Amino acid sequence: MSEVKISAELRSEFGKGAARRIRREDKVPGVLYGHGSDPVHLTLPGHDLLLALRTPNVLLALDIEGKRELAIPKAAQRDPLKGFLEHVDLLLVKRGEKVTVEVPVQAEGDLAPGGNLLEHVLNALPVEAEATHIPESFTVSVEGLEAGASVHAKDIKLPKGVTLAVEEDAVVLQVLAAQAEEPAAEAEEGEAAAAAEGAEA
Repeated sequence: MSEVKISAELRSEFGKGAARRIRREDKVPGVLYGHGSDPVHLTLPGHDLLLALRTPNVLLALDIEGKRELAIPKAAQRDPLKGFLEHVDLLLVKRGEKVTVEVPVQAEGDLAPGGNLLEHVLNALPVEAEATHIPESFTVSVEGLEAGASVHAKDIKLPKGVTLAVEEDAVVLQVLAAQAEEPAAEAEEGEAAAAAEGAEA
């Protein structure tokens, strides 16, 4: 996983008013914590951070006024309407250190014919990995799976050095039988149309 370099400033102003001022400058208030140290309050560049967070569990190489730290995002608050970042929590990490993260699961391939549905029971798989080698995603083949089939956590091939942080038998994906509701709805529509024609006659 590549590192994304971001310059950050130490933040000394707190409260809603200060946060609004920071966001007006296209910056984002954040907190860096971990390793038993006191939380460090930061101001980060909004656009750069938004681009970086498009990659799940991105590794951030922070330059905090000349001091370099590595961090991964733990939580990001967004404005529900406009989508801009309101606040971010970052976790301090060190090279070689293991961290527990959730890695997105993507399905590929076509299910067996029959209009079955694929349900993502877990959209992301909890794993333990080195902070500098966190997988971006896991791709799982669902080619030819039929109704009733499941993909468990233990079925997903993990890269070297990555271990599950969830029960092996946890269901990640499952195939549901096609629902036979639509034809019934169409029949009702047909009956309604026939009734309407009868009324017109």
